[in-house]
Amino acid sequence: WAFKMGAPTLLLIAYMIRFLAVATLTLANNWQRIHPAMGEAARSLGASRWRLGLQVYLPLMLPGFMTALLLVFVEVAKEVPATLMLIFPGGETLALQIYGVTTEGEWQRAAPSALSLLLVSLLPVLLLIFTQDKGRIRYA
Repeated sequence: WAFKMGAPTLLLIAYMIRFLAVATLTLANNWQRIHPAMGEAARSLGASRWRLGLQVYLPLMLPGFMTALLLVFVEVAKEVPATLMLIFPGGETLALQIYGVTTEGEWQRAAPSALSLLLVSLLPVLLLIFTQDKGRIRYA
């Protein structure tokens, strides 16, 4: 049944269910930081709902979107249980390579894959750290 629907599709659905809470909590936290007066000020100046959403809320929520995307990306990169259950031919990930080699006790063979996973996870984090500070709105 999994191959009729497509194992990659099932894996994507499993990831979405598994990491929905991470993304939702990050976005909810970012939404709570937006002061209601910003939207009220834009509405009092005649902004429509679409303009309010696109020009006020979207730029303020963009750091939260980027953070949620980054957190989910890093979690998916190192996810083993769901990937192990729904593995499909040719769908081996770095985390599964590391898991497979370390269960055999061959730590030296796992090192290049582990380093690759570390770099794949670290580069987006560094990019987010250096770019997010520029767009931050500071409240007095």
